[in-house]
Amino acid sequence: MDNRLFFPLLIVMVLVTYLLRMLPFVLFRRKIENARVKRFFEYLPYAILSAMTIPSILFATSNMVSATLGLIAALILAYKGKNLLVVACAASLTVLTSDMIFAFLI
Repeated sequence: MDNRLFFPLLIVMVLVTYLLRMLPFVLFRRKIENARVKRFFEYLPYAILSAMTIPSILFATSNMVSATLGLIAALILAYKGKNLLVVACAASLTVLTSDMIFAFLI
């Protein structure tokens, strides 16, 4: 990636991350009692991380089907509570084998 593009993107990411962490402290002076607001702020980091990661996963390979199969494998293993290394390796192997199968079929 070119530095002329990297550094502005890095600055934007830093600002967005800082604002999301600082905003609750500025808006809410007291302890948050509302369960909905608490839940919103608990799930916000996961939603942002997913929104940044899933497009990168789907466009990491030249074949959208193999990327989707790898994502599905990762989601299933993560749902079952497997650790990160197992999830990453299984998703990578799923993408690799499905790419090899599709290359053989075509």
